[in-house]
Order: sequence, then structure tokens, then C-alpha cells
Amino acid sequence: MASVSASDVKQIVVACEAGMGSSVMVARQLAKQLKSEGITVVHAPVNQLAETPHEIVLVHRGLSARAKQAVPDSVVIIFDMFLG
Repeated sequence: MASVSASDVKQIVVACEAGMGSSVMVARQLAKQLKSEGITVVHAPVNQLAETPHEIVLVHRGLSARAKQAVPDSVVIIFDMFLG
């Protein structure tokens, strides 16, 4: 299982099916909350995760297997609800 020290986190990616819609809203909310910590939050389609390395990937449970396969050395955090 991949791990990363909290002090080493510089970027978080919110991944979804197409890189649009809900993931964009979640990424914006997180970006506002984490800006003061110097952490960048972006969004990306799960099928493009392997193109660049990521420290932490947030992904909906339905896409978690694809995310783990795409970025096996990244920490993948799974969630069930986008908002709320």
C-alpha cells in the first residue's frame, strides 16, 4: 500500500469518469480549503492519471479499481459521496 507523509503532500487530484462536473466542484472546494497549506488541488479523468505522478488521488468508489491500477504508487483515497 502506498503512503505519503502529510508534510510532503503538495498536490491532490480529484479523479472522475470524464474530468468534468462533480470532480470540478469538489476540487474547487478543496483547493479553497487547502490553499493556505500550499497544497494544489486539481481534477482529472481517471483514464489520464497515469500520465503524471500524483501523491494523493481522491476517487469515487466506482472508479477506485481503475485509479489504483493507473497509479499504483500513489495514495488512493476512496469516497462514496461527492458533496454533503
